[in-house]
Amino acid sequence: MTSSSVGVERRIAAPRDRVWDALTDLRGMERRLKGVTKVEVLTQGPFDVGTRWRETRRMFGKEATEEMWVTACAPAERYVVEAESHGMHYVSEWDLRADGPGATTVRMTFTGRPTGRQGLLARLLGGLGAGAVRKAIGKDLDDIASSVEQGGA
Repeated sequence: MTSSSVGVERRIAAPRDRVWDALTDLRGMERRLKGVTKVEVLTQGPFDVGTRWRETRRMFGKEATEEMWVTACAPAERYVVEAESHGMHYVSEWDLRADGPGATTVRMTFTGRPTGRQGLLARLLGGLGAGAVRKAIGKDLDDIASSVEQGGA
């Protein structure tokens, strides 16, 4: 079984700590990301390895809810989120690189690997579907940029 990856990078005109706070503020995600309609945090405490939540978002004209969990976390630098859904295991890796005192480059890499039969996500990540996934990631990064560049966290 093969995995497929899509990566998107975006420079944001805000310091790395502020971008980190926006990316890891699960309770604020609904108002920050236009594609997210609901977030239910399942664990207590700060964002770190073991943090779990259910995220509902509108994708391809339908709402879908996935449970996600943090598997790696280096505050203000990098975190990794994993999930299992419909015969797929997926990994979202967020890397933040300071570009001077007032800018940050964020790279998000999304990887999907079938855990059984080829699922919908495997087909989406192959061929033309990779463009749709890349576009969705780009919209999320644009939403984060809009939020933090306007002074929000």
